[in-house]
Amino acid sequence: MAATDSRAALPPGHLTGGPLTALAPMQDVTDLAFMGVIAHYGAPDYFFTEFFRVHAHSRPEKHILRSIDENATGRPVFAQVIGEDLDHLTRTVEELLQHNVAGIDLNLGCPAPKVYKKNVGGGLLRELGKVDRILGRLRSVVPGLFTVKTRIGFDDTAGFGRLLELVDGHRVDLLSVHGRTVKEMYRSEVHYDFIARAAATVRCPVLANGNVTSAARAGAVLAETGAAGVMIGRHAIRNPWIFRQCREAAQGLVPVAVTLGDVREYVGRLYRATAVPTLAERFHVNKMKKYLNFVGQSVDPAGAFLHEMRRVESEAELFAVCDRHLVDHGAAARGFAAEPYPGVIARPNCETPSAGPAECSLETITA
Repeated sequence: MAATDSRAALPPGHLTGGPLTALAPMQDVTDLAFMGVIAHYGAPDYFFTEFFRVHAHSRPEKHILRSIDENATGRPVFAQVIGEDLDHLTRTVEELLQHNVAGIDLNLGCPAPKVYKKNVGGGLLRELGKVDRILGRLRSVVPGLFTVKTRIGFDDTAGFGRLLELVDGHRVDLLSVHGRTVKEMYRSEVHYDFIARAAATVRCPVLANGNVTSAARAGAVLAETGAAGVMIGRHAIRNPWIFRQCREAAQGLVPVAVTLGDVREYVGRLYRATAVPTLAERFHVNKMKKYLNFVGQSVDPAGAFLHEMRRVESEAELFAVCDRHLVDHGAAARGFAAEPYPGVIARPNCETPSAGPAECSLETITA
C-alpha cells in the first residue's frame, strides 16, 4: 500500500492500527433507523449517509439529515452528495458542514441508469474533465475530510489511472473503490486487481468494496488488495454482525457464531425500528420483504424461506413465516450461514413498491 498522505486524520477506528470497516451508503437503506440497528450488533468504524441529491432546486433532505443530527451510534457519519453543478454542490456542502459530519463524500459510482443518465454518480466517470473540476471545487470548500466513492470506470477501465491521479492531485482523504464498472452493475466478478492498483498508487487510505460477504472474505480481500479496510453494503443487510465479526477475525479471534434465533430477533428489531406511524402496514411489510430478500440468502440452501416470505401480505403472515423457518422445531439453534447459499438469489426490486418519498426501492444496492 502506498504511504498515507496525512493532510487530515481520519477518525480512529475500533482497532488501533487494524483494518477499517465502513457501512456502504445505500439509497433507501442507510437511514437513521438502519444505522441504529447495525450499531446494536456491532457498528462499523464509519457510516456514510444515503446520497443528498444536488441540483438547482435541492435542499438537503430532512430525513437524511436525521441520520447525522440524531446519530446515537457513537461512530462518525460522512455525508454523501451526488450532483454535477459546481455552484449547487458548493452551496449544499457548505450547508452540510453546519451539521456534525465527519466529512463530505462525493458519489462517483452509483450505477442505477436513472442516476447515471443524469450525468451524476457513475455517469461522471465518462467526463473526467468535469470530475477534475468538481474535485477541485469541493476540496477548496471542505476544510476537513473530503472522501470519494467510485467505481473503476463507466463501461471500461481506460480512465482509471487518470482518475487516481485526480484523487491524489486534489488531496482526497479516503477513497472507496467498488471493483466493477458502472455498466457491470453487480453482475460481474469484482476486479480486485484494480482496487489493489488504487491502494498501491494513491496516498490516501483505500477501502475495498464489492462482494465482501463475510469476515473471512474481508480478510482475503484485504490480503489481495492491500487496502486499508473494507466497505460493506448488502451483506450487512443480510448479516448485521459482519462488522463485529471482521474485527474479531482481525484480532485472531473466532468470529461470533450467529443462529437462526438470533436472526429472528434481528428481523423483529428491524421491523420495529423502521416502523413509521403514517406508513400503512402493507407498505411496511413490503419494505421489510426487501431487506429479507438479502437475509434469506443465508437461512436455508433451498430458498424455502425466501419463497414463502415473498408471498406474505401482512405483518402476521410475515412473522409466522419467520417463526416457522427461524424458531420452530429447533430451528432457533441452527446456524445462520456466514456466506450466502449458492443459487439463493435476492430479488429486492421484485417486491411491490411502497408509495411516496419514502419508497424503498433498494435499486441502488450494489455494494
